[in-house]
Amino acid sequence: MVGKDSDSAMHADKPMLEWHDLTVAYGRRPVLWNVDFEIPKPCLFGIIGPNGAGKSTLLKASLDLVQRAGGYVRFWGQPLAQARSRIAYVPQRETVDWDFPVTVMDVVRMGATSKLGWFQRGGKRERELALRSLDRVGLADFSSRQIGKLSGGQQQRVFLARALAREADIYLLDEPMAGVDEGSQEKIFHILSGLRDQGKLVVAVHHDIRTAVEWFDAVALIDMRLVAAGPTADILTPENLTMTYSGRLSVLDEIGEAVERGGRTS
Repeated sequence: MVGKDSDSAMHADKPMLEWHDLTVAYGRRPVLWNVDFEIPKPCLFGIIGPNGAGKSTLLKASLDLVQRAGGYVRFWGQPLAQARSRIAYVPQRETVDWDFPVTVMDVVRMGATSKLGWFQRGGKRERELALRSLDRVGLADFSSRQIGKLSGGQQQRVFLARALAREADIYLLDEPMAGVDEGSQEKIFHILSGLRDQGKLVVAVHHDIRTAVEWFDAVALIDMRLVAAGPTADILTPENLTMTYSGRLSVLDEIGEAVERGGRTS
């Protein structure tokens, strides 16, 4: 049996994540068209673009949650089926039924037990892993609370804890900062930066240009097609943003202010 470390070494020469000519359409309406780029190594990577640009669809197509019309996605050079156990996904908050009668601990344990067989609830190890994950996001004291009783920022951190409990190597997050207050955003970004520092790849759909400049190592600008991808300082330029956002002045003002501040150093 090939262990996780051996598997990582075997594919060390492959990009951690790559999209090749990825095309997705809903009916006859194209959503993504020939998107082609790769992320070679661990980093904090932002997927940025206007509403309806296909950002969330990019993540969903990567995980076979929507059908691809063309192209392919590879993780360490492998298709999803061979890499799924090493990938964690955090969906948008609006897709979750927050009235469902489960506790915070129930949700996080789903991540801890995800690698077990069907109908296995796990034992002491999985519970301890779930508690550690909750502690990392600052919610250990909320383990018995029903998820609908939490604030938006707390709910987002619960689903991040579920992803942490999966002990993945690649984390795909769909708008993790949506509806989250500034304090919770800061906490979440620190957690994501910590994952990057542990050799993990974190890919997050994001909408705030200012915080993108401060936190992301690299970004991709997407507006149905790929506009540009690479190091954040090289990609978030007025020229690229004009192509992506059709010259919306408010966005250009935001990036100008962020660049002037010099971004965040870590």
